Amino acid sequence: MQEQADLYTNQYVLSGVICKTPKFNQSPAGIPHCIFVLEHKSTQIEADLNRNSYVRIQVVASGHKFQSQTQHLYVGQAIQVSGFLNRHENRNGLSQLVLHAQHIERIN
Repeated sequence: MQEQADLYTNQYVLSGVICKTPKFNQSPAGIPHCIFVLEHKSTQIEADLNRNSYVRIQVVASGHKFQSQTQHLYVGQAIQVSGFLNRHENRNGLSQLVLHAQHIERIN
């Protein structure tokens, strides 16, 4: 029997501009991480009306496959990130949603 959690979908795609300088660190297991904040502004249709959408979300790109790609990210750069959302708890115990990147594409 398939695990119930495997039946749910967690896919998210967001384009925007990097608004905080990327930070680089490494886990105790030696996995490289790049952490930055992506800002998105757009107009969406909701109930047949225009609605301004504004999102700022932390993005984590983990693993060696992102190492060379993330070295060249900078504030003001337009990118599209696809991945999954996960809950993180900060040092103050407050939870936030974080986008874990599976693919990063530069937008010209």
